[in-house]
Amino acid sequence: MSSAVLEQFRRIGRDLFVAGVVSSHGGNLSVRMGDRIAITRRGSMLARLEERDVIETGLSENDANVVLASTEINVHRAIYAATAAQAIVHAHPPYAIARSLMCDEIVPIDSEGSYLLHKVPVVHTELTAGSKQVAELLPKWLKEYDIVMLRGHGPFAIGHLLEEAYQLTSVLEMSCRIMTLADGMGEQIREYRKGSERYETW
Repeated sequence: MSSAVLEQFRRIGRDLFVAGVVSSHGGNLSVRMGDRIAITRRGSMLARLEERDVIETGLSENDANVVLASTEINVHRAIYAATAAQAIVHAHPPYAIARSLMCDEIVPIDSEGSYLLHKVPVVHTELTAGSKQVAELLPKWLKEYDIVMLRGHGPFAIGHLLEEAYQLTSVLEMSCRIMTLADGMGEQIREYRKGSERYETW
C-alpha cells in the first residue's frame, strides 16, 4: 500500500471525527486496489490512523490479514462486487441517524443537499453492523444511489475517492441538521427552488 493511499485514510478519518460524524472508534473506510482492498482495522480510531490500522487483504478471497479487518468487510466487499465504486465511507452521523428512525427516505430542503443528494433512501435490516442481511441489501441500492442510509446505524457512501464519499456523508449530515432546525421553528417552510415539485419524486 502506497504512502499516498495511507495519507488519504488518515486525512478522511481525521475529518470524519472532527466533523462529529463518528465516535472515537466508530465507522470504517476502504478503497479498492485491483483485486485487493485496503480497509480500516477493526477497533481502529479513525482520527488517529497509523499504518498498522489500514489492512490490505483480498477483494474476494481471504488471507491471513482478514482477521484484522473491520467487522464490516463483508459489506464493503459486496458493494465493490456490485458497483464501480473505488472507495467507501461508512460513518455514524447523529442527525442523519435520528432522521432515519422517522422516515423511509431523507429529502434535503437546503440547496446544497438538494443538488448533491436529491434524496437518500433509508433501508432497514433486523441485524445491522456487518450482517449478511446488510451485505445483501445495500449493494442493490448503491447501484442507483451514491449514498444509502441504514436505519439506526448510519450511511454507506461510495465514490472514486474517499474524499467524494466523505463529501456525500458530510452533506447528508448538514442537511439533516438543517431539517432539525427548521422543524423546531414551528413555521411552514417557504419553497425557494425552481421546479421544487421534482425533489419529492427523484
